[in-house]
Amino acid sequence: MLRKLGRLFVIKTRIEAFLIIYALALGSSARGMVYLHEYPGFGGKLLFLATTGAVFLAGAKILDCLKLEAEVGELRAQALPRE
Repeated sequence: MLRKLGRLFVIKTRIEAFLIIYALALGSSARGMVYLHEYPGFGGKLLFLATTGAVFLAGAKILDCLKLEAEVGELRAQALPRE
């Protein structure tokens, strides 16, 4: 039962990754708007850029990990002896 629940939190496809990245972007832009309101001027703009930049970094890492997991899966499939 716990394995079934755990599988819900595993990103398997690029579509799922893009949906998660989109959700992260919405949250970061909302937080960035709060920063712009609380810290008017250059400081607020820098914090806004930092929140959106974090999404770019996280999105790139998610997509790279998906590619790596696919390559590892292929190597494992090749290494298994066929019966």
